[in-house]
This record gives sequence, C-alpha cells and structure tokens, in this order.
Amino acid sequence: MHGDVVAVARVLLALPNDSRRTRCESMIRQSHAAHHYFKRFGYSHPRWGDGSLMSIAHRFPMRPEPSFSDSEYCRCVAQVLRCLEEWRLSRRRS
Repeated sequence: MHGDVVAVARVLLALPNDSRRTRCESMIRQSHAAHHYFKRFGYSHPRWGDGSLMSIAHRFPMRPEPSFSDSEYCRCVAQVLRCLEEWRLSRRRS
C-alpha cells in the first residue's frame, strides 16, 4: 500500500544513506514474518506488528513526510520500491 511505502521511506530518510538498504530489507523480512505470525495466531507479533510495513515503520524514528520536490525523499521512496521488487523476485525464484 502507498502508506506502507511512505512510512518506510520516512524511516529511511532519518538514517544515513549507507544504512538505508539494510534497514529497508530487514523491515520487509520482518513484515513478512509478522504477517505469517498474525495469520497463524490471530494477533499481532509483539515486536513486528500486524504484518504491514507501516506497523514496523512506526517502531522507528521517522521524519515528517516531505513533498516529492525533496530529492532525498524521492530517493528513499525509490529505495523502498526497489527493495520490494527485489524481495518479490527472490521469492518467485525460491
């Protein structure tokens, strides 16, 4: 969802550039695991939330959402979308 991408991008915006990819990939993996946890037990994972990226993102410091005229924010949004695409492609291969 759009809100999930925005929330993760806001978290990435608060990080140094060299830490962003690792954090993004970690949040995606945790979100996926939390989704399965929620499906199995019927309630949110205690640390990772309900399986949405937004629920994980809100557990980290995040910057206010800027407009798309902010180049750094655009790079963060693009990073989230790239990480999601790579994660989905890797799941298809396995």
